[in-house]
Amino acid sequence: MATPPFWLATARVMDIGIIMPDPVAGDWQDTGMLHGMAERLPTPGTALVTGGTAGIGLAFAHRLAARGHDLVLVARDAARQESVAAELRAAYGVDVEVLVADLADREQLARVEQRLRDPERPVELLVNNAGFGLKKRFLDNDVDTEQAMLDVLVTAVMRLTHAALGTMVERRSGGIINVSSVAGYLPRGSYAAAKAYVTNLSQWASAEYKPVGVRVMALCPGFTKTEFHERMKVKRGSGFMWLDVDRLVDDALRDFDKGRPISVPGRHYKAIVTATRFIPARALQTYQSIGRR
Repeated sequence: MATPPFWLATARVMDIGIIMPDPVAGDWQDTGMLHGMAERLPTPGTALVTGGTAGIGLAFAHRLAARGHDLVLVARDAARQESVAAELRAAYGVDVEVLVADLADREQLARVEQRLRDPERPVELLVNNAGFGLKKRFLDNDVDTEQAMLDVLVTAVMRLTHAALGTMVERRSGGIINVSSVAGYLPRGSYAAAKAYVTNLSQWASAEYKPVGVRVMALCPGFTKTEFHERMKVKRGSGFMWLDVDRLVDDALRDFDKGRPISVPGRHYKAIVTATRFIPARALQTYQSIGRR
């Protein structure tokens, strides 16, 4: 269902008459006067979202479409992409492009990099969201599985950030949201190490490129009610530690709009991040199995 400021992207210019948004139907309704020709107003630019068909990425897709962004969705499942794209087009009246790619595959990743560099179709906002976790401990996974996770969580994020920054800095406008994790502040194996890289890269890039008009932010959520843990074959919780995905994305976009380099949704997770500065790593490591059972 479309929500304000949906009207910014789909307002109609009328010869005579007024078009008003219906807050229940989420659609535009004619007040009964003469009909005119529909005309798209300028959008806030195209947003490219990796992993945009599920979980946090899907929530970003909905929120950004509601803001009037045209979208490029990057994911591996073509059928699901088309279904989500059709839903977004119908609900928000935005253009949605689908780009099928497995970011662990360097050739497929290169196609996404090329899309980000395309000067004829500029991307104003990149959301690096695609990712997955591993339930087993480091030595219980084969090295190729660990490499695939590293390719998606680190290599893809670095290469897509590099591709996007090149054109954004040249235009002196644009933004990147890299979805990291609170785990990056904790000793939790290779996943946490990968997320620490994402957070540090984003924080540095924010300071480096903000003076030329490009914003970069690391989003560091904790446990979130999405498919992420189900895909790991881990039981998803329901207590206060588990974040609502829509509220998480709303908080993240609010922090991004304010120009913050890091967003940690949830007061309890903010407290955890603060506490990690004072608790010895050995003590923190004793809790590394939480969220893996």
